[in-house]
Amino acid sequence: MIKVNLLPVKRKKKPKPIPAFIITTAIITGITLGVMLFLVFLFNARLSAKKNIFQANEQKIAELKQKIKEVENFEKLNKTIQEKNIIIEQLRSNQSIPVKLLDEISKLLPKGVWLNAMTVSGENIDIDGCAFDNSEIVSYVENLKNSQMLSEVYLQESKSTTIEKIPLYTFKLTFKVKV
Repeated sequence: MIKVNLLPVKRKKKPKPIPAFIITTAIITGITLGVMLFLVFLFNARLSAKKNIFQANEQKIAELKQKIKEVENFEKLNKTIQEKNIIIEQLRSNQSIPVKLLDEISKLLPKGVWLNAMTVSGENIDIDGCAFDNSEIVSYVENLKNSQMLSEVYLQESKSTTIEKIPLYTFKLTFKVKV
């Protein structure tokens, strides 16, 4: 006996073939996305490497700025030390001048003349003194004028006075030191 099935049977439909342009579009899109992702990762890697180099360079700059400050401080210190050394050398070279000056003034002092006061202001020197005779004052002024160390000797005043019942002459004179 033959059986016939009259019920509708669900048949599977054959899938429609996918058009070729959709496949090629999908492949091109996939390749493009892949290339773009590769480029994004590549550029991100390069960017992070450049950032690391930038930070390293900033650290080097900070270190070099610190060293520059140290060098500038050293140069300032060195300059002040040199200035102090120059001043010390000037003082050493000028140290003997007062001794020589006093020695010269006392060598030229004749008997009967003595000094009461001496004032030094720069190159100018003022002397106040006394003598028993006016001629001794004149001889002292002449001795000072003939000195190699002194110049512009000028007798400002000479007057007769009495000190403790002794007749004396007081005098004031000025001169300059040749350095």
